[in-house]
Amino acid sequence: MMKLRNSIVIVFTSIAFGVTAQNFDNSIWNEILESYVNRNGNVNYKALKENDADLSTYLRQFEKTNPTEQWTKAEKLAYWINAYNAFTVKLIIDNYPVKSIKDIDKPWDKKFISIGGKLLSLNHIEHGILRKMNEPRIHFAIVCASVSCPKLQNIAFESSTIEAQLANATKDFLADSTKNNLSQNKIKISKLFKWFSSDFKQKGSLIDFLNKYSEITISKKASKSYKDYDWNLNE
Repeated sequence: MMKLRNSIVIVFTSIAFGVTAQNFDNSIWNEILESYVNRNGNVNYKALKENDADLSTYLRQFEKTNPTEQWTKAEKLAYWINAYNAFTVKLIIDNYPVKSIKDIDKPWDKKFISIGGKLLSLNHIEHGILRKMNEPRIHFAIVCASVSCPKLQNIAFESSTIEAQLANATKDFLADSTKNNLSQNKIKISKLFKWFSSDFKQKGSLIDFLNKYSEITISKKASKSYKDYDWNLNE
């Protein structure tokens, strides 16, 4: 009887905690990203709106899967980044055509994301979950469907490759002269670094963070200014 009870506990634990993260399938999201997102991160929202069945199928996975404490940090990061990006795309096509995400009424506070029996907002995912994971590079992985945002990567984030993907997304963003201009003694950077300044100072100064991923070495005494933020739709 004891062996049977232990077997039941093991099976239940595997179903509840072990299988869910490993079996979460991003293949549909990958197909969508490959089909509707170009190498610059621009999205063909019009075409996607006309063919949104696959996106709906992908989003239903999130409704049925809620990360637990047994998930690794990498698994949680990949899950929530993909959720944020996919539901942002969903928000845009549900309201398309729009010139900017800011034309939608309270886009980041709208509770339209069904996960674990609860309705969440984009703000909750970003500020209530992702930022609390102490990984500042999430700011270059999640997107706000705007020209000045980091580009939407045309491949899903995966727990097995999340470290390399976050590093590459950060390097790409810093190297994009439409978003950042970096030199040894002068930097003109995205307002993301102003809005979330504390996130980039967890292990040193902002310059310390930038120098980890910049192609050039920036002086600690470099002058700093910010670029205007373009909220036009990234299409």
